[in-house]
Amino acid sequence: MTNDLDQIFTRIEQLAGARGLPGVARSTSYGTPALKVRDKSFVRLKDSATLVLLCPSEQKTLLMEISPDIYFETDHYVGYPAVLIRLDAIADEELSLRLEDAWRFKAPKKLASARPTTAPMGG
Repeated sequence: MTNDLDQIFTRIEQLAGARGLPGVARSTSYGTPALKVRDKSFVRLKDSATLVLLCPSEQKTLLMEISPDIYFETDHYVGYPAVLIRLDAIADEELSLRLEDAWRFKAPKKLASARPTTAPMGG
C-alpha cells in the first residue's frame, strides 16, 4: 500500500515543485505521504483516492459549494480547516492552484509575503 501511495503522491509533489513553492519538504502525516512548509503540514494523502488539503473554512465552504464532485468533507473534518479532494476528479491546473493556496495558508507570513501572489481563487 505504501508504494502505491508514494506513486500517487508523486503527482502532488510534481505540481508543488512546478509552482516553485519555497520551504516545502516531503514528510508523512498519520502514516501517509505529506508536504510540509517549515514543519507545518499543508497537504497529505488520506488514501489512494483522497487528498486532505488544509485551507481556511470560508474557502472550504466555497469549494464544496462550487464543485461538490471534487471537494467534500466527512464527519471527521466538519469544523476543521481542511477539505477533502477526489484525486480522480481534479485537473492538474486546479490542483496546482489549491496546493499554492494551502501552502500560503500554512507558510510563515514572512515566507508567504516574499512570494508574489497569483490570481485569487476563482479568478
